[in-house]
Amino acid sequence: MAAGLGLGFLAVLVIVLWISSPYPDSGPGGALHLAAGLWLLAHGTDLVRYETLSGVPAPVGMTPLLLVALPVLLMRRAARLGSACGDGSDGDEVLPASAVFSAVTCGYLAVGSLATVYAAGGPMPADSLSAAWHVPLVAVLAAAGGVWVAKGRPLGPLPEWVPKGVRRAVARPRYALALRSGAAGALVLLGGGVLLVGASLAWHGAEVQGTFLALTGVWSGRFAVLLLALALIPNAMVWGAAYALGPGFALGAGATVTPLGFEGSAALPLPRFPLLSALPPQGPGSPVTWAVGVIPVAAGLAVGWFAVRRAREVSYGETALTAGLGSMVCGLLTAGLAGAASGPLGSRELARFGPVWWQAGGAAAAWTLAVAVPLAVAVHAWRNRPAAGTGDEWHAPGTRELRWETLRRAAGAPLVPDRAPVAAPAPVPPVPPVRPQPQPQPNPVPVPEPDPEPEPDPVPTPIPDPVPATPVAPPVLPVSGARVLSRRPPL
Repeated sequence: MAAGLGLGFLAVLVIVLWISSPYPDSGPGGALHLAAGLWLLAHGTDLVRYETLSGVPAPVGMTPLLLVALPVLLMRRAARLGSACGDGSDGDEVLPASAVFSAVTCGYLAVGSLATVYAAGGPMPADSLSAAWHVPLVAVLAAAGGVWVAKGRPLGPLPEWVPKGVRRAVARPRYALALRSGAAGALVLLGGGVLLVGASLAWHGAEVQGTFLALTGVWSGRFAVLLLALALIPNAMVWGAAYALGPGFALGAGATVTPLGFEGSAALPLPRFPLLSALPPQGPGSPVTWAVGVIPVAAGLAVGWFAVRRAREVSYGETALTAGLGSMVCGLLTAGLAGAASGPLGSRELARFGPVWWQAGGAAAAWTLAVAVPLAVAVHAWRNRPAAGTGDEWHAPGTRELRWETLRRAAGAPLVPDRAPVAAPAPVPPVPPVRPQPQPQPNPVPVPEPDPEPEPDPVPTPIPDPVPATPVAPPVLPVSGARVLSRRPPL
């Protein structure tokens, strides 16, 4: 279902552009073959263009990253809906995750195989070896993500077949923090790349507009160029990030664009495309191009900030290690994005087009490591600094116990149970004398007979009310282990 929807969407788009084109090169069959090739290109598959001026087949391996979102979202949605169809709410059987994953992936790969065979008869067939591993990779990752979301995003322990040392190491919180900090650094790099691309397009607005209008004179062709430029915006983001990191990106076999300068031949056969018109001029760099170094510095600051834990028992070495792992994660993510955003657009001079993945990843790891580790240690020391004395005796040691004891005396009853009873005799309020009643004694001791007392009056003596009419302050209990502080004068 997901593969059919993706193919149908691209087929309708290509057919509409073919119908609106005033000079169609082929019939509807050629348009459908091209749609199948574009669907495979959205998975990262390399296409082959045979109709060239030199007669040599030219590979097309640059994948528009925005086009990748189409199969990924459809596949993820199919896996999520397949996992949620049997939730057991109406007595139906709950589908296991493995069954949903296998069914969705096998169906998608079957449609992908048919699309590869069908695209072979078009103007831009797909490379069989490239399609054999790109399509399954995208399908497996997207289906696994959909099933994981449908099952509630479980993050349980690793399976038992994983070595015990690996399971213990992954369970530590430093790895979750490293992933979070590395992702934050990569997002900052991409955001800086967007700013660079937008600023360059605005700076070279006249050139970009002239190139866009010169490509074609019909609205259908301009609409196709606009769609292609929008699909390549994520690629331009990654290129801008690689440019800010220092290695830059290649525009062929002998041209490289870096902040230090645009090195290459002046007669470089670059395609006339709006995004390429925003490139910096050839020659050495300037202070404006050197200023892009603030982007990797900001990425390193983000990695160092998110790598610090708030627990006070964490050591400085643990914090530095977490920041270092976050830098490695940022480098790996940048390398993966750079590899996906680059590729050949032809042969010979255009065989290398885009950033080199290992250079961009290494530069991202080095920049963030140099900035993140010192910042993480400094932030850890600042958060765990001891409370400095401000001269306020209200927070001095022992004052808390004194305040609680004062509240307990004013309330007349303990607010919280005492840990140890206070050994102090409590004064007994005076009570009227009461005639003691004779108690039988087991072993009476002979004592001399006292003088007879006079008979009491028949009117009984009134017993006073034990509760006094006027409030009496409770007795002051001795407090041990606390010191009395002088009252501060009012401000």
